[in-house]
Amino acid sequence: MTAESVQEPRAASQCAAAPSAVLDGPVSHAISRVARLHRIAAGRVLRDLGLHPGQEFLMMHLWDSGAVRQSELIKAVGLDPSTVTKMLQRLEHSGHVRRRPDPSDRRASLVEATDASCGLLVEVRRAWGELERRTLDGLDAAERTELARLLGKVEGSLCTEAARGGGECDTAQDECDTA
Repeated sequence: MTAESVQEPRAASQCAAAPSAVLDGPVSHAISRVARLHRIAAGRVLRDLGLHPGQEFLMMHLWDSGAVRQSELIKAVGLDPSTVTKMLQRLEHSGHVRRRPDPSDRRASLVEATDASCGLLVEVRRAWGELERRTLDGLDAAERTELARLLGKVEGSLCTEAARGGGECDTAQDECDTA
């Protein structure tokens, strides 16, 4: 048996090996897989709240900002307008948001969290805490700090790249850069 044929046994819960097409991008492949799995885990913790992944980001923005124009909300969350419109329809139907004409521009709509959504804020915070615990299970405090630091650097690099391509980036790093 050669050294190449001896491999560490895979745990049953591990994902399949990377396809050969991504050999020049193993970190990008890992980030993609982790993001997909994180979204699945988020979906599980949000399902009990009647939310779909992504809707909590809309709500977080509304809770923090108050009433905003729908166009500003779309820009803030960085999603396709049709996706945000569908999310808002669902959130409005469930009583978490309301839309009304902007008094300063009747062509625009203001979106705001309803008073009824205040209880949801507490539950979303709890769900995100649970998601954080599940995501970081198995990492010690130093590893968690280092992971957050490294992800911040990766986010900064990707944000710079997005800005070069004419895209926008709404990150904590941007806020630090402009302060």
